[in-house]
Amino acid sequence: MTSPDGESTLQESIGRIEPAPGAPPPDLDLHDKSLYFGRELSWLDFNDRVLQLVEDDTMALLERVKLAAIWSSNNDEFFQIRVAGVHDQVDAGLSAPGPDGLTPSETIDAIRARVLDQQQRLEEAVLGELFPALADNGIRILGLGDLSKSQRKALSKTFRRQILPVLTPLAVGQGRPFPYISSLSLSLAALVRDPATDEQTFARVKVPTEMLDRFVEVEDAPNAFVALEEVIAANLEALFPGMEIVSHGFFRVTRDADFEVSDEADDLLQAVEAELRRRRFGEAVRLEVDVNLDPGVRELLREALDLEQRQVYDVDGILGLGDLWQIYGLRGFPELRDPPWTPVTQPRLHGKESEQVNVMAAMRRGDILVHHPFDSFATSVERFVEQAVSDPDVLAIKQTVYRTSDDSPLVPALIRATERGKQAVCMVELKARFDERANITWARALEQAGVHVVYGYPGLKTHAKCILVVRREGKGVRHYVHIGTGNYHTKTARLYTDFGLFTCDEDIGNDVADMFNLLTGLGRPTEYRKVLIAPYGMREAIIEEIGRTIAAHERGERARIRMKMNSLVDRRCIRALYRASQAGVPVELNVRGICCLRPGVPDISENITVTSVLGRFLEHSRIYSFDRDRETRVLIGSADLMPRNLDTRVELITPVEDPTAKADLLDTLDRSLVTDVCAWDLRSDGSWRKREPGKKPRSVQSELMTLHAARASEGSRADDE
Repeated sequence: MTSPDGESTLQESIGRIEPAPGAPPPDLDLHDKSLYFGRELSWLDFNDRVLQLVEDDTMALLERVKLAAIWSSNNDEFFQIRVAGVHDQVDAGLSAPGPDGLTPSETIDAIRARVLDQQQRLEEAVLGELFPALADNGIRILGLGDLSKSQRKALSKTFRRQILPVLTPLAVGQGRPFPYISSLSLSLAALVRDPATDEQTFARVKVPTEMLDRFVEVEDAPNAFVALEEVIAANLEALFPGMEIVSHGFFRVTRDADFEVSDEADDLLQAVEAELRRRRFGEAVRLEVDVNLDPGVRELLREALDLEQRQVYDVDGILGLGDLWQIYGLRGFPELRDPPWTPVTQPRLHGKESEQVNVMAAMRRGDILVHHPFDSFATSVERFVEQAVSDPDVLAIKQTVYRTSDDSPLVPALIRATERGKQAVCMVELKARFDERANITWARALEQAGVHVVYGYPGLKTHAKCILVVRREGKGVRHYVHIGTGNYHTKTARLYTDFGLFTCDEDIGNDVADMFNLLTGLGRPTEYRKVLIAPYGMREAIIEEIGRTIAAHERGERARIRMKMNSLVDRRCIRALYRASQAGVPVELNVRGICCLRPGVPDISENITVTSVLGRFLEHSRIYSFDRDRETRVLIGSADLMPRNLDTRVELITPVEDPTAKADLLDTLDRSLVTDVCAWDLRSDGSWRKREPGKKPRSVQSELMTLHAARASEGSRADDE
């Protein structure tokens, strides 16, 4: 690549950052392990920031309950994937230190220490603060001892009518092997004695939270609940008639949920389905046990699951707090929630009264940037596809699907497009973790309708987010493109902050068309005109932009690098940022989750700052901005700066050149970097310091809601006039 002014080639720019082979080593070793934080421990720091919001009594009460559920669900997935992977390294006999200097075994011990600390804090917050505060506001989580005699009697009837029929006690003993226990299912462990023989037996009862609510409503007590497992425990005699219940407790098993599918499989869809079945039988990686569980039963479980002592986590509270989503989902209680937000229609797409603006006509007048959930997904992305399906001049619609919702209208729209004689292509990523089953269902429905369904490029996950519409115009065709930072998912579009660019730019359109042809056909990747495609040079292009910014600074120009992303892990990119800092270029990073870069190190990264922002919406967008006197280059897309994104996924990042769209992106960066609400700064010792709100607190998400509401109101008035 060459800059518009012809001053810097790719190799020259990279050469400013990475010395050529044989060149003398730099004065400071940027490969030093002390300059990098560990990925797993950095992720735990992120979940700690979520926990700090649970502990923040200035937040709305039910939002804190929701965040407690999120912390728990995050932690479960972390053990299923990341911790399971570290245990695999230990089992394979690997003992070499990782990028942070810790061996896999040392990493497991460090994870355990942090998780135990966070878990204790969560239990104290939930039981000591949230539940009492909920009770004060009319939502009660009760124990059986808190109920009246008539309420306990009614609950027993509920048990016999609704709960008992779906329970299956499984005893362990002679001729009865230890049962299979599925991942993340809540179980009751009972020690039962036969009075006739005085023999004690262990039995497991699965708590059926997949079929029944985790919290059972108390009769004649609105919004009063008892945990399902407590109801079962109080009625164990119905499951073991004539037996004495010596003791009982609760436990939960977490299993390895990661898997690999060979791209050489004859039928990728069938191969993924087979692996999903095997996932249920993944190795156990964690056992959570109620602190009141009999020690002998605890040891029996540990041995049966073939776990080390360090893989057992004692819980002094409720197991599986992800089920608190049920409490958050109760109707009413607006005073306990964040003020409601309804996404608005982007002003360029706002028509008079009930009139729908033609999205493609609006795109021909200039690029359009939407920012979800502030801008509506339905009146932008969904309308774009719906109108393309209805337009007789549209010849083809091509879309990537990584994660999508069951109620998404986008995938069914491709089926209608096929029925109307258009060419419809859907690139479905079957290996999108935890969404494999949903994607298999969509893939089959699309194939049956005649949509061209492809499953990606061999050896790579397709993570790019884009839609290509090919429309006949005059004697040729025009490409209409949407490129996003987030998934085509109706629900998450209301919960995640993501950007989407609508453009008719000829070069970008041709680039996206080439990418689809690469994914669906045969051939080698070509040189793209404007967009960056991983794994075909995206890392090198980002490093080139950093090098050009260093060069601008060395010429005495104003120069600055700003980036917003979910995770920063890739060491080559980190070293490039260290070089920029060493050259004196200010580097401002907004990283929501994992950050392996260590800021504030003298002579290395003293010009780098790292901020993390959380809030009512999940910060999910990626913006890469390089400010130089002669230009400000801004890019958005699907990729974080992680090895997996840059090396083993098909990712798409696009430049944003429209002045208005670019200004909006830079404005969001500005706000994200100065916000002092739900924001933290990373320090050189690895700790995160929460910012204290000033006299006039700055919340990037609140400010953007206000801004977009005002724009929508102004657009509506303009239409009326």
